[in-house]
Amino acid sequence: MNNEVIQCIVSRSATKYYDKSAKLSDEEISELVRIATSAPTSFHLQNWRFIAVRTPEAKAKLFPLAWKQPAVADAAVTFIICGQLVDTSVIPQRLAPLVAAGVMPADMVQEWEKPARELYMAYPQRRRDEAVRTATFGASAMIYAARSLGLGSTPMIGFDADAVHREFGLADDEVPALLLAVGVERQGNWAQKPRRPVAEVLDLV
Repeated sequence: MNNEVIQCIVSRSATKYYDKSAKLSDEEISELVRIATSAPTSFHLQNWRFIAVRTPEAKAKLFPLAWKQPAVADAAVTFIICGQLVDTSVIPQRLAPLVAAGVMPADMVQEWEKPARELYMAYPQRRRDEAVRTATFGASAMIYAARSLGLGSTPMIGFDADAVHREFGLADDEVPALLLAVGVERQGNWAQKPRRPVAEVLDLV
């Protein structure tokens, strides 16, 4: 169990120090988001949105809302990764490309929509939990994609969520689950920190 993908995962660590002069193009940022959206979502809802904070003006607005964490100012881009509260009425639209591509039979769409509606729509906490899960899956994919491209990343939950929601124009159904800074590392960052032994966290039943 040793290959390039696994090495990318197990060698990752949160970046503290970034090369402030290094930039990412809009095309590179878009590619990171494209990769992030390959992550799994419940019932193929794809209930996420990514706000790429990359201009000096946008960084200056986010910086105090993110407790003045240096990564927001120093990294090439900081993503506000938003999960959207589950709305099962979008399922036919989200599944339409699968039907058009011949991946899914058309009569299966309703078979997905009905159980999804029963699972989520009467349960506000489940709808929100799924929004956070979705955003986190997308962030994780982006973290490892960045690592594979030689970039560092810093996930952050230290921010004023209400202020970010207001100042960056999030919709009522959007939850800013986390911030994720991505950029070129400079010297001084720590290697992967030791983890708890597997025996302490694994139960085989």
